[in-house]
Amino acid sequence: MGWLDTMDRALGRMIAAGRWLVLPVALILFLHWPLRDFVQWGSREANDLGQWIFALYVSLAMTFATREHAHLAVDAVAHGYTARLRNQIARWGGFLCVAPWALFMMWTVGPTVQRSVLALERFPDTYNPGYFLVKVAALLLAVLALLQAVLDLSRPAKS
Repeated sequence: MGWLDTMDRALGRMIAAGRWLVLPVALILFLHWPLRDFVQWGSREANDLGQWIFALYVSLAMTFATREHAHLAVDAVAHGYTARLRNQIARWGGFLCVAPWALFMMWTVGPTVQRSVLALERFPDTYNPGYFLVKVAALLLAVLALLQAVLDLSRPAKS
């Protein structure tokens, strides 16, 4: 299972690095109104910058929540099951729900992302650069979700 561990560590490092994206997002949110109301310049640029940073942050944060088993889970029926059965349901249920969605997203969004990146698409209202990064983040979310579902399923079952 060497490649799984390598992939898991790489994904963990990527998520650990991405957690710092919350700081520029918070700073941009903090500065947005003063830029608009007092400086009267740069608020639209700050908004655009905040959008693509936030999109990247969310794509990584969703994967982090999955890795930490922090998503809401329905326990109304399964609370009486054995720990092993609950683990199997979580592993297979996660894979069977996430993998088809992620593959569908990759298939449908992939060409749009490719066109957007090749054109270095700009934000439609402001023509500021970076809109393609919002689309890249959507594809990244699907790829990371699929990767995490495969990693979770590939791990030995807990007893």
